[in-house]
Amino acid sequence: MSIDYQQVYTRIKEIGATLQQRKKTLEERRNEARRLLRHNASDVEGLRRRVDSVKSADPSIRCAVPLIEPLDAHTRAPASLLNAVLIAADGSQINPDRHAAVQFGLINVGTIILRQDSGEAPTVITRSRLLFDEELYTRDGNPLSDGMVALERDLDERTELLEQAKLFDTATTPVITFTDGPLELWGSRDGEDARAYYESLEKYKSVLSQLQGRGVVTAGYVDKPAADLVVRLLELIEATPEQLESLRHHHPLRGVSDRWLFGDRKNPLLQPGERSAVFVLQSKSEKDYQGVLALHFFYLNVGSEGNPWPVRVEIPRWVAENRQMLDMLHATLVDQCRMMGARPFPYLLNRAHEIAVVKQEEKHQIEQLLQLELRRNGEEMDDPSNKQAGKDSLTIGRTRF
Repeated sequence: MSIDYQQVYTRIKEIGATLQQRKKTLEERRNEARRLLRHNASDVEGLRRRVDSVKSADPSIRCAVPLIEPLDAHTRAPASLLNAVLIAADGSQINPDRHAAVQFGLINVGTIILRQDSGEAPTVITRSRLLFDEELYTRDGNPLSDGMVALERDLDERTELLEQAKLFDTATTPVITFTDGPLELWGSRDGEDARAYYESLEKYKSVLSQLQGRGVVTAGYVDKPAADLVVRLLELIEATPEQLESLRHHHPLRGVSDRWLFGDRKNPLLQPGERSAVFVLQSKSEKDYQGVLALHFFYLNVGSEGNPWPVRVEIPRWVAENRQMLDMLHATLVDQCRMMGARPFPYLLNRAHEIAVVKQEEKHQIEQLLQLELRRNGEEMDDPSNKQAGKDSLTIGRTRF
């Protein structure tokens, strides 16, 4: 037995003993969040000035900033589009494993294109990029980290959207593209990966700029978002100068989530199909996304009556400030999620994920093919690490984990 269940059970009982007090505290904080939102909903300019002043104390503060709509705005879904082209992309990867006998990586991107009301079946495209030898290192000679492979995957997803969008004339046919996850590119801005990150960031922004130049609507879809950007804005409203000096430790609404704020089962701010106000994303990456690339977002309730499900949709400024584009995206995502029934998620993103996912047996097949080719050409082969060999021996005969 690898787990001391007695210790775990003791801790579970301790947690249970505090639940009533935690529930009471959370309810008080939720009521305060509602009060702050209600009393400050229309003070858009005042809230923007407040965030600007807070940035002088902590430039890396991460929160929502209202654009033009009040905090409690809720907009119904526009009419469905009739002739748009929808393009969704998702990716997966195999990370290089130093314990394996052969070092390699793989980025697999699945793209699906739907021409609405054309009567045609969706077009399915798979791009598989095998990483080997020099491709497993950054320009500075550092081995690719898992984070860097994920960064390359994100870049490949957005690049594939651009390449497919180029095939259509947006002057006659709206083109709407989206990926799973934030629009903001994530990666290490410090340490050994910093240079590689900023090189990828420049390529990424170039792709976004080309999408903007072609008039393409693009977005990142975040299911079950964890970031509490609007709640963080509410926390800043009544913070004293002393509290602003230690802002990172000032969390009077801890435990209150944006998902609850917009999707409370008893009193949701958003009814099914409604979107929230559009917000500017204030973060330390603000300097990286300037002008038409500036990051914005809104919440969207893709759930049903009595079962709200708020998601966050990240968009660039050129979409946020174009009401027609915003409405097209809003209508499209609502329609896509309704296609999935009781588990709302954009249908095309679900299909793209099915196309892109790399199964464990496929990883083994690639590894075996690569080893066979290396041996055939007289390449010296390494052995797996003793640690990996020990792990493999533990799984022999197992049918599940």
